[in-house]
Amino acid sequence: MQTLSKNILIGIIIAILFSAGWYFLYPKLHKTTDINIKQESMPNTQISKETDIPNVKEPVVLVPKKEASIPPPEEVLPEGTDRFNVSLDDTNDKIVENLNKGEFITDTKGFLASLEKQKVAVTPGAYKLSKTMNASQINKVLHTKPYMKWVVIKEGLRKEEIATILANALGWTSKQKSNWVTIDTTISPEYTEGVYYPDTYLIPVIEEPALVAKRLIAKFNENFYPYLPQFTTKNIKWTRALTLASIVQREASGDKDMALIAGILWNRLNQNMALGVDATLQYTRGDTGKGWWYPISISDKQTDSPFNTYKYKGLPPHPISNPGVPAIEAVLHPETTDCLYYIHDKNHITHCSVTYEEHQLNIKKYLVENTATKN
Repeated sequence: MQTLSKNILIGIIIAILFSAGWYFLYPKLHKTTDINIKQESMPNTQISKETDIPNVKEPVVLVPKKEASIPPPEEVLPEGTDRFNVSLDDTNDKIVENLNKGEFITDTKGFLASLEKQKVAVTPGAYKLSKTMNASQINKVLHTKPYMKWVVIKEGLRKEEIATILANALGWTSKQKSNWVTIDTTISPEYTEGVYYPDTYLIPVIEEPALVAKRLIAKFNENFYPYLPQFTTKNIKWTRALTLASIVQREASGDKDMALIAGILWNRLNQNMALGVDATLQYTRGDTGKGWWYPISISDKQTDSPFNTYKYKGLPPHPISNPGVPAIEAVLHPETTDCLYYIHDKNHITHCSVTYEEHQLNIKKYLVENTATKN
């Protein structure tokens, strides 16, 4: 009995000591756990050095892809009516040859003679013809306005320039032209500029301007989407790649030096240098009455804009032009070079340099002295 009481007493003492120890130890344990929770809940952020430059918003839905159906090239023609195309470089002989192949005419010599008598040449485009028409009727149709017009969009144009070309070809009003720039081509931030693919199009003159914009975007998607996996492999966002391609398109003197220009601009970006290119400044300045791409001035370089790549580092918010495939491929496969600077001489030959001092010597040699010699 005495032993049992003794054991009970010892148990009570141990329990008291354990409780006291836990009382003092718990706050420390609880504090450590609390710190760990706070650390895990804090975001792993990285402060960007280029806080003045807006980040290019990566598209969530509008990823370039090959369209299942590009806008239809024409309305459904009445039964018995066919589309007859007159290409941009077709001569009268070629037109007659194609009419004969299409079984619209049989007397090629007679029809050629009638075309040659006309004072006005046949306008390139698409016409509605029927095999039931006689030669005189066909000749008359070919000398009316085509219901589809050819539109040629060259590489490196901004959408305002493209709007002018489209408006002139398709007979848009000034309001339609303005809306194409401010409304029809602003369906998403990613499609503000750069996706209105340079190509030759045959477009119905009655097609709505908004549908024309979609037509050009569809052609861009068709040509750009094969490059997406390659940019993804290199961990390059497609919007970033397209923006740089638009700059390369404007800065290069031609396709032959695009890879070199791309290599130099990549070097500047990778070394956290300002791109310092005139083309982005020309884009933000716009047309002040001397054209969209008039040379920049010293005062232009003071412009406070994210497109001023002399003042701000990194790429501008979106493309500055609508580039072609060669510029896109140059960004994907740039030339390996140590150069950081470049100039184009009077013969459009590119000279690059590694240091700024070498760059100044190139300016003196290929621009200043060359100009002085010719004068």
